[in-house]
Amino acid sequence: MQDATTTSLESAVLRSAEMALERLAAARKAIGDVIFGQEQVVEEALVTLLSGGHGLLVGVPGLAKTKLVEALGKVLGLNSRRVQFTPDLMPADILGSEVLEETADHRRSFRFVKGPIFAQLLMADEINRASPRTQSALLQAMQEHHISVAGERHNLPHPFHVLATQNPLEQEGTYPLPEAQLDRFLMQIDVTYPDRTTEKRILLETTGDKDVEAKPAMSAEELVTTQRLVRRLPVGEQVVEAILDLVRSARPGEGDFAITQHIAWAPGPRAAQALMLATRARALVDGRLAPSLDDVVALAAPVLKHRMALTFAARAEGETVPGVIARLTQHLAPR
Repeated sequence: MQDATTTSLESAVLRSAEMALERLAAARKAIGDVIFGQEQVVEEALVTLLSGGHGLLVGVPGLAKTKLVEALGKVLGLNSRRVQFTPDLMPADILGSEVLEETADHRRSFRFVKGPIFAQLLMADEINRASPRTQSALLQAMQEHHISVAGERHNLPHPFHVLATQNPLEQEGTYPLPEAQLDRFLMQIDVTYPDRTTEKRILLETTGDKDVEAKPAMSAEELVTTQRLVRRLPVGEQVVEAILDLVRSARPGEGDFAITQHIAWAPGPRAAQALMLATRARALVDGRLAPSLDDVVALAAPVLKHRMALTFAARAEGETVPGVIARLTQHLAPR
């Protein structure tokens, strides 16, 4: 009887996985119709959302970061909002506030007016331009999935995701996110310049009289179902050990001293959790039902680089966080 139940459960999971693979393939195609040549960025953004996390998009202006977030919202059927972060932005501008209302019989009461954070997909544009107080209000909500105003708790929508953008060049007048707040982003997604062929396609297809818009390929409910599926995908012992080896080898006192001597701040257990979820999601996005070592290597940098810092001496010697991570991944070998 138990074997029959187990077989039935496995069949249900398999059917759910097959449907998810079809939906994800359609979603990638729909995003590719409006976002040209950024396959890795699109993949990492999808992996972030499928893992149930938040993403930090880092890139110079004009690389379609805003358009990508808008496309993701439409394709995945999410209610999306955008907030432009500025130095004078206050927490209430994001969370909402209470307003005093008076009824016809002159009775007064407070009513909570929801802010833009009550969206399934929130784009925090140039998050590092807001004050630490405003950043903290958003980042706390990202972690706890609810806010408190005047002592009252207000739950955020489900699903709830934040995709924040940051300009890596203009640092004047900004408030860089502290390490503890950066740790709340599942992945840091670097958006780079397109290649020549892609840029030519952008010129030809975006300067005409027709504007192509993204088409829905999933609903919010289907996204939540797929997120649950990601957590049920099997992970082999080899992949689990590789994740542990990678994260722990970055910590001073545990890894190779030739590498860890350059590291001032190393990733914690949340990094391993993020990598475990992200490898499962990447496998599903690529049409597979179980992650591999290749997924661990491919996601090591976007999951770890904002969770690490180098010593002053290492930076003076020209070391970089991506370079250190690349050396760490070379130590991953099949068991």
